[in-house]
Amino acid sequence: MDPKIRIVIADDHEVLRESLKTLLQTQKDMQVVGLAADGAEALRMVQEQSPDVLVLDLLMPEADGFDVLRTLDRAGNNVASVVLTASTNRADYVQVVKLGGRGLVLKGDPPHKLFAAIRAVANGELAFSEDIAQQVLASMAGAAQEETGVLRRLSDRERQIAALVARGLKNRDIAAELKISENTVKRHLQSIFDKTGARDRLELAVMALTEFSKVAA
Repeated sequence: MDPKIRIVIADDHEVLRESLKTLLQTQKDMQVVGLAADGAEALRMVQEQSPDVLVLDLLMPEADGFDVLRTLDRAGNNVASVVLTASTNRADYVQVVKLGGRGLVLKGDPPHKLFAAIRAVANGELAFSEDIAQQVLASMAGAAQEETGVLRRLSDRERQIAALVARGLKNRDIAAELKISENTVKRHLQSIFDKTGARDRLELAVMALTEFSKVAA
């Protein structure tokens, strides 16, 4: 049996924390290992429990969600964070990604979107809606001009895969698009990360979007 996804929930509303715990534990592949009422407690819980995923509210006392993401990023902590927020401010979304968030779900979204986001980030993928992802990538690409040319180190196949990552495709979708196995995609991605220095799919997507947009221009 595959190990369960270990989750910490951080939200300053007790009713929501407990409701989320109950909801997530209806999923056979998920286990809630900690609850936090503020940002400082969230950081302690992540350190103590080493969860796979942190479900994080943005507006909290004692260090808000942005502070939590900033601290985790500076510490090099590899917990995958899914922000669960009521904010409709796209600038907040961009900031979430810049600070290392790997998924974003709105509090008004149906539960299946949260389940899918948790599974995606636990698998090393991103979990943003297409419109949010494109806005975030465009914003970040605009500030990444110095990366132009880095994809020239890649083979033609690796460049194809980088372009598909920039479109937000997951490994299985890339495999289907290129008619290769998912394991082959994973091997190519590792080579791409080694050659470009990208730490993850997000950084690779930003590099690819920046370079390909300049080529098109």
